[in-house]
Amino acid sequence: SDEEEGCTFVRVLSQKYHPDNFPYGQGVVVLSSPPGSPDRLFLPSTLVLDRCGIQKAGDASYIAAFCAHVVGLDLSHNQLSDWDEIGTIVSDVPHLDFLNLSRNPLSGVELDPSVAQVFCHIRKLVLTNTHVSWDTVQALTQRMPELEELFLCLNGYGSVAQPRSPCPTLRLLHMTDNQLCEWTEVRKLGAMFPGLGSLVLANNSLASVDDCGDTFANLRSINLNNSALSRWEDIEKLDCFPKLVEIKAQGIPLLQPYSREQRHSLLLAHRLSCVTVLNSCSVSEADRESAERFFIRHHQDCPQQELPTR
Repeated sequence: SDEEEGCTFVRVLSQKYHPDNFPYGQGVVVLSSPPGSPDRLFLPSTLVLDRCGIQKAGDASYIAAFCAHVVGLDLSHNQLSDWDEIGTIVSDVPHLDFLNLSRNPLSGVELDPSVAQVFCHIRKLVLTNTHVSWDTVQALTQRMPELEELFLCLNGYGSVAQPRSPCPTLRLLHMTDNQLCEWTEVRKLGAMFPGLGSLVLANNSLASVDDCGDTFANLRSINLNNSALSRWEDIEKLDCFPKLVEIKAQGIPLLQPYSREQRHSLLLAHRLSCVTVLNSCSVSEADRESAERFFIRHHQDCPQQELPTR
């Protein structure tokens, strides 16, 4: 029975997109079929099957027959806890470009390398709040030569392992709401994803920023909102990132004593010479001049020992 086997992807798919439940004209077309055979459905190119209790794949031949053209699949908030079952679904959706597995119980679940191989065509992968191990993340990224966007929020990562091999295609990494405290861990991300253009580290407890060294050579945007930064020196170190043009640094202890306008001016005046977008606001030359003037006024009466490095 379905109860014994667990709720399947195939069952949910056939129920949700059956003509009786999905009126004609809303993206589902019933194709002609031989007499006595079941109706065939032409499904939307993006399937949203979140919160459906899915535990298993079901009949692989059915998936292959009806999902050959599908490019997006949202399976978030289900009960998938077996990478083999997920792999069965993915392997029968050959043009899959986007996969959302958020809030599926994948903590402690091992991923066989042969199963990881079926994810090779995916460009955007969401694993938020799945608590997948970092070994699993590496097993996936090693076998995803087209991966461009990766979401690993709310997974409890306090550290990450040294990369076994880089994933040069990744452009966007979301690590919001983890437990990263040390910049040494962030640098491992730079080594693992050398082509990274955007890094979101909001809501981590990072207390400092170190020099970028030979990592983050292509980074253009970084989000440090609600981190634990408390020194101007750490803001100044961001200027060593060769291509960085956008910074978000709101909700940090360093800026708490100041008004919104003061925060903007002080951040901008601390050697962020190449930044063109600061906390979602475009930066003009007039902004820079105004920030410099405020910086001088703000510090003109400070004792020598309290003056910033610059």
